[in-house]
Amino acid sequence: MLDEGCRRPFFMPKITALIQTRNDAHRIGRTLDSLRPCDEVLVIDSASDDDTARIARQHGATVKQAIEGVDPGAYAIDTRYEWVLCLLPGEALSEGLEAALFEWKETEPDEDTPGFSCALREETGNGWKVHKPEVRLANRNRMAWTGALPPSPDRTAEIQGYLLKFRD
Repeated sequence: MLDEGCRRPFFMPKITALIQTRNDAHRIGRTLDSLRPCDEVLVIDSASDDDTARIARQHGATVKQAIEGVDPGAYAIDTRYEWVLCLLPGEALSEGLEAALFEWKETEPDEDTPGFSCALREETGNGWKVHKPEVRLANRNRMAWTGALPPSPDRTAEIQGYLLKFRD
């Protein structure tokens, strides 16, 4: 695609979803069903003894076995694309967040941007609780992390919509 304003090539960013799992067969399907904006889905499975890996593959995900002693964040290097959307198995994108990610993919993010945050809504016994935004879309070339999720600095650009965290 060509950017008409400056006559230079414009490349839409691509997103890899990265999910760490262990015996999450009962909840991984909802997560995977919400990842329509993602161009690749990579599931890192930590020796599940249920159907987690089979369900992930049925949803089109690539499944890799976790290596004991390797930090979860290190698997970002295994992603095909530099933009990594990190989720936990009990989470799913809201329709608003899905739409916002599709819109974001039509932009050319500043190459120095380390990541984007989104607000979280957690299902509780008394309804939904809103949490402060967390970085969940990270540029693996600009940010490194050791846990399953990237760190959330005080200031990052925010993508509209909610990441939904469901009760088991």
